Amino acid sequence: MSHNSFGHMFRVTTWGESHGPALGCVVDGCLPLIPITAEEIQVYLDQRKPGQSKFTTQRREPDQVRILSGVMVDEDGVQKTTGTPISLMIENTDQRSKDYSEIKERYRPGHADYTYDAKYGIRDYRGGGRSSARETAARVAAGAIARKVVASMNIRGALVQMGPHKINRDNWEWAEVYNNPFFCPDKEAAAFFEGYLDSIRKDGSSIGAVIEVVAENVPVGLGAPIYGKLDQDIASAFMSINAVKGVEIGNGFEAASLTGEANADQMRMGADGKPVFLSNQAGGVLGGISSGAPVVARFAVKPTSSILTPRQSVTRSGQEVDVMTKGRHDPCVGIRAVPVGEAMMACVLADHLIRHRGQVGG
Repeated sequence: MSHNSFGHMFRVTTWGESHGPALGCVVDGCLPLIPITAEEIQVYLDQRKPGQSKFTTQRREPDQVRILSGVMVDEDGVQKTTGTPISLMIENTDQRSKDYSEIKERYRPGHADYTYDAKYGIRDYRGGGRSSARETAARVAAGAIARKVVASMNIRGALVQMGPHKINRDNWEWAEVYNNPFFCPDKEAAAFFEGYLDSIRKDGSSIGAVIEVVAENVPVGLGAPIYGKLDQDIASAFMSINAVKGVEIGNGFEAASLTGEANADQMRMGADGKPVFLSNQAGGVLGGISSGAPVVARFAVKPTSSILTPRQSVTRSGQEVDVMTKGRHDPCVGIRAVPVGEAMMACVLADHLIRHRGQVGG
């Protein structure tokens, strides 16, 4: 199975399975002489790791990262990147493969079981193998390195919708994101989500969500016309995340309902002699190139397909069956997708920053 890498100059290859001994990634193309420690990477992995509340899977994984290559301690005792491939490893310690024994020959509706088996003639039924959201831990680790490359940029994400319920944007407070188990910037919405999701969890069901990622202090000029657009690569990165079914940049689909007057981001000259935008309908990208306004993107995450309600399916041999998925699963996988979305945004921006410098200097 190929296609395990993303990025061009800043390139990430992930490896490992959900129920294997370990998973990880190799980051190739990172700039040299960047200070980095495992502890700095761990901060972001701790945000994504499972088992931190009743609203996520109760699989208990410490997600401790090890840096295996690509760094060196200098004469001042500071560990820095060398410019060579950085290999990161995260051990699996709490996998329970026996939880999946009943569906070994059964295709779970909504999962990649059938398509993997049809394409490759084999599938890892133990939690989905490479199709499991467990793979995203490696992306978050890679994103921590990417953040060091784009250290001047501020990348933050938040859950802005759960099921049909949207947050009140007038209540948006970034400080609230880490005060609740949902990464929600609206304190009132977070309180509602607690009861709402608890009811869904107790029913053995699941619900979808929408995540918004904002990157501030992005310089003008990242991205290239036609086939190297910044928003194109952001969309591709977000769509590669497990369970993501839709992406929008700026106004996204809402732009289809606007007039040209309402959608156009008007400009004036700022006090520093540079143009400023009076609005940001475009989400910080014009013609595939960053405008200097905040880059804003959202992605929709489908409901977790692993639910306790029996669903109609078939077996590998063609027998019609009902499937009920047991085990430990997120009632809303969109919650832990927030740090994953941040990581993917960081990786795309790091890649484009390095590509930009290679093309125009600076």
